Amino acid sequence: MSELPILGAQPPDVDVPSVFDSRTHEDLYQEIRDAYCLDERPWIIGYSGGKDSTTALQLIWMALRGLDRAELTKPVYVISSDTMVETPVIVNYITTTLERINEAAAAEGLPIEASKVSPTVEEGFWVNLIGKGYPAPSTRFRWCTERLKINPANRFILERVGEFGEVIVVLGVRKGESATRDQVMNLHRIPGDRLSRHTSLPNAFVYTPIEDFSVRDVWTYLIEVDSPWGNDNQDLVDLYRSAQSDECPLVIDKTTPSCGNSRFGCWVCTVVTKDTSMESMIASGEEWLLPFLEFRDFLASTQLPEDKLRYRDYRRMDGKVWGNRGDGSVVPGPYTLETSRTMLRHVLEIHRHALESGPDGGGEVVREDELREIRRIWRTERQDWEDSVPKIYREVFGEDLEWLVDDTGTFGARERVLLEEACGPHDVPSEMLAKLLDVERGMMGMSRRATIFSKIDRVLKQEWRTLEEVLESMPESEEGTL
Repeated sequence: MSELPILGAQPPDVDVPSVFDSRTHEDLYQEIRDAYCLDERPWIIGYSGGKDSTTALQLIWMALRGLDRAELTKPVYVISSDTMVETPVIVNYITTTLERINEAAAAEGLPIEASKVSPTVEEGFWVNLIGKGYPAPSTRFRWCTERLKINPANRFILERVGEFGEVIVVLGVRKGESATRDQVMNLHRIPGDRLSRHTSLPNAFVYTPIEDFSVRDVWTYLIEVDSPWGNDNQDLVDLYRSAQSDECPLVIDKTTPSCGNSRFGCWVCTVVTKDTSMESMIASGEEWLLPFLEFRDFLASTQLPEDKLRYRDYRRMDGKVWGNRGDGSVVPGPYTLETSRTMLRHVLEIHRHALESGPDGGGEVVREDELREIRRIWRTERQDWEDSVPKIYREVFGEDLEWLVDDTGTFGARERVLLEEACGPHDVPSEMLAKLLDVERGMMGMSRRATIFSKIDRVLKQEWRTLEEVLESMPESEEGTL
């Protein structure tokens, strides 16, 4: 048997009993065949490109090969979650693999179809981080997982439920990966069945064919059995070695183990303290990824307690302030517009660098539809009267995109200067007036304007004093909403 890969992030499970001590490959294939032929519910396989999901898909593929053509009665969908901020090296690997899966399945006459699922523009990472000012994800505010992974996968699942009535979701998860996941799997397991009920989606069931595998079993199988769609599993071994990390599985609910301390996924992830995966890839020869790592480290630095207010507003998104006068601390809100502008410039520079220096063009870092949505949010919700997005894009790329022309009488940089000059002598916050003017402009042309009063009221109720004034007005010991 080939030597098994010894990877830094893999637990030393050499002494753990192997599933192959009591079962052959054919035993596993037959169990999968029995499950497949049991009913007409289609299968949806979550494929992340990592070792566990590759093992699950490969087992199913080899099992279906053993069925007669007449028994291949229901489709098997392979879905890979593309968050649009995956490490470029992984994106290239996944894209090539999905193409090979579809070509090989067609050639063999197997009912397997592979595709990507992605977040909507409104759910996108850059739209929320740069557009709306959401702080970089942390363990306490992990807003990215649901938007980038759970929602896209669940939309696909629910579409198939609407088409077929019920579906079975196949996941490459193993017992012992997560105590919470183990507990949920046992809680939702159907008595006397290999299936579990999905924790949140109606008419969806979960099948975990490698739940009894150890890490060593996974690598043993991948090394002993060649990839049926033409990949070289040694490339996967090398990819893990270069990343020195584990994988990010397809996430379908909040109990599914997400990346955690592994970094085989999003290059912007700040949930982990250090991106050892990106560092290892750069050290292994992918020097062009250095600007990606530098930006990820910058994002992480904005979460340092002593620096948060350098980058973020002292008000929350609802315009309120939460803090304590006693120690002068506040819970900061979204990134300021100025910070968001700086981030956009950095991201566009990375995009240009990837196009110029990355292999095969480096892929897209930020899409045009995301830039347009960021521009819309800045213009309508964050009072970017200067219309910064086209300006920053032009400065980085030396050219323009086809931007939507707003002919409704938008305010510009000159109007902002005039507004500040008019507000200054009267000690009126120009930002408050800018928001009120944008509320009025947003209601132009509407036959019913009843909601305008509530919109104006919400603006007026926001905190418009400076942080120092707010803290000074509090009793020494008071803590909470200021």
